[in-house]
Amino acid sequence: MEDTKQKQVVKNQVVDNSFQSSRNFFESDLILKEYLNRKLSSEGLNYMKPILTKTGRSAAQKMDELSLDADKNGPELIKRNFFGETIDQVKFHPAYDRLMQIAVDSEMFKVKWDPQLKQKFSKELHSLGFSSGYLYAMSEIGQYCPLCMTDGVARLIDLHCSEEDKERLLPHIHTTELEEFFTGAMFLTEKSGGSDVGRNLVKAKKQPDGSYLLSGEKWFCSNVNAELIFALARTDENIEGTRGLSIFLIEKHLADGSLNKLPIVRLKDKLGVRSMASAECILDGTKAKLIGDEFNGFKIMTDMINLSRLYNSVAALSGARRALIEAYNFNLFRNSFGKTAIEHTLIKEKLFELGSLNVANFYLTWRAIEALNKADNGDEKEKHLGRLITPMIKKWSAEKAVYITRESMELMGGIGYIEDGVLPKIMRDVMVLPIWEGAGNIMILDMLRASFKSDGLKVMMEEIKSALGINQEFDNVILEQLKMVESKMNALFEMKQEELELHAKYFFNKLTRVFQLCIILKNWNNDNEAWMKPTAQYLKSELNNEENIAVRDVDEIKGLIAWSI
Repeated sequence: MEDTKQKQVVKNQVVDNSFQSSRNFFESDLILKEYLNRKLSSEGLNYMKPILTKTGRSAAQKMDELSLDADKNGPELIKRNFFGETIDQVKFHPAYDRLMQIAVDSEMFKVKWDPQLKQKFSKELHSLGFSSGYLYAMSEIGQYCPLCMTDGVARLIDLHCSEEDKERLLPHIHTTELEEFFTGAMFLTEKSGGSDVGRNLVKAKKQPDGSYLLSGEKWFCSNVNAELIFALARTDENIEGTRGLSIFLIEKHLADGSLNKLPIVRLKDKLGVRSMASAECILDGTKAKLIGDEFNGFKIMTDMINLSRLYNSVAALSGARRALIEAYNFNLFRNSFGKTAIEHTLIKEKLFELGSLNVANFYLTWRAIEALNKADNGDEKEKHLGRLITPMIKKWSAEKAVYITRESMELMGGIGYIEDGVLPKIMRDVMVLPIWEGAGNIMILDMLRASFKSDGLKVMMEEIKSALGINQEFDNVILEQLKMVESKMNALFEMKQEELELHAKYFFNKLTRVFQLCIILKNWNNDNEAWMKPTAQYLKSELNNEENIAVRDVDEIKGLIAWSI
């Protein structure tokens, strides 16, 4: 009788008794570990490995609960205090600070901006920082936005500010003490233009002491509570377009310790990334410092924007990876129609598609990170490649993250739609990624500009050609696609603007897939064949418009997902 009751209990469970989740997202991710083991220097790997192990453990065991709490209890604007004084204070749930502490502990900034570490690891700074960020964003994409902008602010300070400002401000970014940590923001968007920054109206008036006072409205101010803000404004309203913009550093606190004037109209009620505060602000005598030369603001800001686009891509990669793992793990331990769910043919086929997309996007994203590392160390070819690959991966990874997350949710059925789990939050969060840091259409225009004004397209074509001969199985498809791409490329350069923009979308989509296949082939080795081979075959069938119909083996799917519980 007892045995019968026990069997009934087991049958009445969503997943079977052997269900287990990862206890460490770094240790479980075979793709990330293999890549870092191969690409990082031994010194860099030895430094980061214990930190990544700690961050991976936090992401797997602590951050979900904190992230859900911060999402469901978003920031609140306290407009006035008890005595009626305007304070414009943003109040956060306690989970927010705990998540920020994990970010500080991950050393995603210390390894890049601590002077000794910056010098020691100069050739791989972005790889080291993004390795921690990738793990962090698997559990919390919302706060990864303020962290993104913090790194961007540090980059502008390092490249364009005075030595005094560097010595005063950068220690607040690479600190390991949360109380000393400064976050960053960029106030770019205005009502008048949106993505058309050249229509911005905010004014900057110079003061006798050399400082400036900013006036006007900024429409999208993410991480409005930041201590350090870069904003674009006009010193001469008669100079139109982006050529009339200058860039200014706004500090939350003035030299005497008092608050700078930064009135908040309201916090944005967003679909996702609810844990962090986005706002509308009225700059009304906001004190600021001109950075760089007057009228050179937009060019300087692009250093921050391009880094932010890489952050956007890593967030997309992390969110999609987490969604895929949730679906994979669920189907691994879910019984349906008389067998384990992952044994069903259509589930295996969908996991094959999503897993292949994930692998292809992983290596494309990290190729972009590698390009930035090399460009920062003086490699001109990689600088040109980065000019093209950054908008390319930003657009592609964001679009695929939405698709992978939605499909992963469906693979879990109704339980994937329930707010007790992480998938609904991930779905809401990744929905912003095709929009942030320039929507998809803007990325197409940026890729066009990169193709006309830099050698990025030439460098990418050279790299694609260098994949020939690595694996003869794929030579024919590469040669065929190269012929098509080169023909289309030559035609593009002869088109008028409207026709050019329309055809460019399809050209760059094709080019992205070809380049992904090239990167997969160049990174393929005996240690990663389990996920590289099926991914290469998937990309080949996509490029050839073939129906890659095959009954997949469960072990093949497990190898492709490359996740060890």
